[in-house]
Amino acid sequence: MNVLAALAVGLCCALVVASLSGTMPKRSHAKRPGRLAARRDRANIWLQQAGVGLGAGAFWMGSAFAGGFAFLAIGALTGSVFVALVPAIAVGLLPRGYFGRKRRTRMKAVQTAWPDGLRDIVASIAAGLSLTQAITNLAASGPEPMRVAFAQFPQLARVLGTGPALELLKEDLADATSDRVLEVLILAQERGGSIVREILEDLIAATTCDLRLLDELETEGLEMRINARSVMVLPWLVLIALTARPGAFRDFYQSPGGVVTLLLAGGLTIVGVLVLGRLGREPIEARPFAASRA
Repeated sequence: MNVLAALAVGLCCALVVASLSGTMPKRSHAKRPGRLAARRDRANIWLQQAGVGLGAGAFWMGSAFAGGFAFLAIGALTGSVFVALVPAIAVGLLPRGYFGRKRRTRMKAVQTAWPDGLRDIVASIAAGLSLTQAITNLAASGPEPMRVAFAQFPQLARVLGTGPALELLKEDLADATSDRVLEVLILAQERGGSIVREILEDLIAATTCDLRLLDELETEGLEMRINARSVMVLPWLVLIALTARPGAFRDFYQSPGGVVTLLLAGGLTIVGVLVLGRLGREPIEARPFAASRA
């Protein structure tokens, strides 16, 4: 048990160092089946939206090692590998939950800032600046999320031009709302003329409506997600507390009847998690403009 724990800790440390130093090995997937490739692409987009600097394989490998370490630690604490099984799975899923929340926060911050950012662009154009200059000003004087998102735009625009620079930003943000806004900015840059201001004002109204709808959908589903996770987690926390010390509870769950009870409970919990996760999953909005100008 101690040897396995040491191996798990060592592998986790190695993965952390490799990810921080940028030396994480990457596998080639040129010959993957279409369905598997599509799933991996969706996972990579999800990780990019969350700001994770890892591929899907490395991310899930690190999560699996975290779950394995929790399995060994809880098993040593309670004296039962069956008690430790479901909590270990929960720990393995914690990185996904954490980065899922980070992804929602990051995307929401950028999406919410778009109307104000577009108003800044319109104001700059009304002051006599070109569209490129107006977009460049977002990196210095726009809303905070816009400053972060457009931090590299001035340099990219000087080297590549406005259109290619916006295309690179579109792929970096990997967000359907940002895709629509940036695509309109690219078209406005190409068309030019007095119509640019009118296009941007229409875009502000459309983006505001989209954000209002997204807020309503998120608010309706928040309470359901909290209740579902609480129902799944609390019974197992109580079970760990009951079996942490020697006594009748630990003896029962180490007996054949207790093992069968744990297996049934664990199976039902996993099925419940999968069903609730499927029902409560937030679909990744399609990005029809993602590769329109590849």
